[in-house]
Amino acid sequence: MADMTVEQARKGGAGSLTRFLRNIFLRNLSAKIAAAPMMATVLVVFVGCTIWTIWYSFTNSRLLPSGDFVGFEQYQRLFATRRWNVSVTNLVTYGAFSLVFTMVFGFLLAVLMDQKIRFENAFRTIMLYPFALSFIVTGLVWQWIMNPSLGLQGTMRNLGWTGFTFDWLTNPRMVLYALLIAGLWQGVGFVMILMLAGLRGIDGEIWKAARVDGIPTWRTYLSIVLPMMRGVLVTAVVLVGSGIVRLYDLVVALTDGGPGIASEVPAKYVYNYMFGAGNIAQGLAASTMMLLTVMIIIIPWAYLEFGGKGNRK
Repeated sequence: MADMTVEQARKGGAGSLTRFLRNIFLRNLSAKIAAAPMMATVLVVFVGCTIWTIWYSFTNSRLLPSGDFVGFEQYQRLFATRRWNVSVTNLVTYGAFSLVFTMVFGFLLAVLMDQKIRFENAFRTIMLYPFALSFIVTGLVWQWIMNPSLGLQGTMRNLGWTGFTFDWLTNPRMVLYALLIAGLWQGVGFVMILMLAGLRGIDGEIWKAARVDGIPTWRTYLSIVLPMMRGVLVTAVVLVGSGIVRLYDLVVALTDGGPGIASEVPAKYVYNYMFGAGNIAQGLAASTMMLLTVMIIIIPWAYLEFGGKGNRK
């Protein structure tokens, strides 16, 4: 009798485990099958290529990958290279200005659009149109505008203002701000649309309550509206930040890293060393440092955004 009880318990335990595994693997089976190619792509392409990149950055690979392990030699050479240090400084400077100005201008334009102005659809289309262009096209357009001979400077001098100067593309101290202008021209409209969607999602009763309480409009935006738009703000920051980190095509089209290396950026450094200089390991070391920088920023944010909530509960 006891043996039968033990046997039944074993069968019951095995049956429970079987049902548990069946629920895991068979529940929403069609969704799992549909997501399988994407999951395989993530594992093979992204994770696999990341591991491959990190590993070969510790080798002495030149034109082709090789297994000659050299430790941190490529990283020591990387940080001793003036071109890399200049590119990192340029990216930090460009990124700080770009992120702040894009968010501020985008929000201010969204506030203006939210006032139900006339021809709103036309203005919204005009502001969003640059975002539909590639950075290559944007770079070429602004290269013509900023060309000292054919662009704005040449036009103004032909009109009689012979002392007018706008030679930022050839000025090492101003070329980074020329990139900033072109980047803002393309990105502000997109952020404006995101902010406008967030503003249109705010309940109108909040504005009425703020007016009844006598709260100034600017204070309502800063203290009430912006905190309620936290999700939109985070989305905008992540999208703008990702564009800053992978900044490459705008630089190539507008300045090609010049004059000299005054507008060099890390992504261009990686490309030049991997495909131009034939030094794969040096390019992979630079790309690994870019990945590490992104992880240092993303991991604390992800913990505060998701893990911190669970801990506070």
